[in-house]
Amino acid sequence: MAGRWIEEWDPEDETFWRSGGERVARRNLAFSVLSEHIGFSIWSLWSVMVLFMGPEYGVDPAGKFFLIATATVVGAVIRVPYTFAVAKFGGRNWTIFSALLLLVPTAAAYLVMEPGTSYTTFVAVAALTGVGGGNFASSMTNINAFFPLRKKGWALGLNAGGGNIGVPVIQLVSLLIIGTAGAAHPRLVLGIYLPLIVLAALCAALWMDNLAPVKNDTGAAIDAAKDSHTWIMAFLYVGTFGSFIGYSFAFGLVLQTQFGRTPLQAASLTFIGPLLGSLIRPLGGALADRFGGARITLWNFVGMAAATGVVIAASVQESLAVFLVGFIALFVLSGLGNGSTYKMIPGIFQNKALAQGMTGETAAAYGRRLSGASMGLIGAVGAVGGLAINLAFRQSFQTAGTGTAAFVSFLAFYAVCSLVTWAVYLRRPVVVPVRGGRTGTDAEAGTEPAYARV
Repeated sequence: MAGRWIEEWDPEDETFWRSGGERVARRNLAFSVLSEHIGFSIWSLWSVMVLFMGPEYGVDPAGKFFLIATATVVGAVIRVPYTFAVAKFGGRNWTIFSALLLLVPTAAAYLVMEPGTSYTTFVAVAALTGVGGGNFASSMTNINAFFPLRKKGWALGLNAGGGNIGVPVIQLVSLLIIGTAGAAHPRLVLGIYLPLIVLAALCAALWMDNLAPVKNDTGAAIDAAKDSHTWIMAFLYVGTFGSFIGYSFAFGLVLQTQFGRTPLQAASLTFIGPLLGSLIRPLGGALADRFGGARITLWNFVGMAAATGVVIAASVQESLAVFLVGFIALFVLSGLGNGSTYKMIPGIFQNKALAQGMTGETAAAYGRRLSGASMGLIGAVGAVGGLAINLAFRQSFQTAGTGTAAFVSFLAFYAVCSLVTWAVYLRRPVVVPVRGGRTGTDAEAGTEPAYARV
């Protein structure tokens, strides 16, 4: 897998960028999105497989939530090694391998998806689908290296949004299967995705590139792990991405369990929230490029807390219509926050470089080095938030028969996220680059390039 290697890459150089760098970066972005999209679909596979599992499977709602949680936690943990695989093997090469690896959980699910299969087997196969969650980390690390800082919010938002949309797409495919062939044919979903996985790997082989300057750097991982901002941003990402993936996996099951929807009725509603949350993620990155990631993230958490309040009221009153309005608002806001939080990461580390006296390409290289390494850790911890959401739902339904208690805990968490965002990134000035190569603070926001704001 020697592949195609680009020996020199300097996206911060305007001449280099205009003379061909942008074209190469956009091409790699397009096929990175395709592979990550399929990865997300496979990672969320069991959020739809449980809709096919009627009474004949002998699995209760708590057991179904645990299947979803198993896929979530494996996908979270595996993001850490996937982050560093790009520098070790090359972005193109790893995309090919990680795409083909998706054949394993998909084929395994095809073999076992029938009544009479043991619950232990279902858990093991659900765990295999976690490899799809790792695709996000390697894809984001790879694309982060291709784009200049002023474009990262847009590029990372588009890359992640295109991947996130794999969740509602597989839910739409399942809706089509249930609506036409019935809930007794889950293998039709799997049969559709097997050739798509091969297509994603083939496209990566033909049209993606490896960046030679992105060296394997274990020191970057250690430095990122030691930096407090890595863990602060990981905490905030639990609130945004953890919410998105947790709600995406659990939405259909909540509708079935709390509101008595049939598999077809649940499937006809499940895809709406993840679809809107995925589509709006690039906008979150673009808004962060324009107004600052911390500002957008703060108001986003305030909105998520308000939407959760609506969901709690609807849950208590057993109003499906109001519940859907509040829940879909949560999806939209979580997607917006995904974009704004990920834009903050490269800005934070480049600003630290400037504060330490670095300038120009030296500061940019420092920012790329630490932000790329931290993204894997942040993405992994953020995905664990999806596990927490599914376990909270499982406990809430086991003890009270509704998800109200879980939503109350989510509301409290969003309040804490709002406070942390304000206290760390908005209460005190943050050193940022301003025009003319100087450094400044948020008080000089009117004179700084918008992409440089945290």
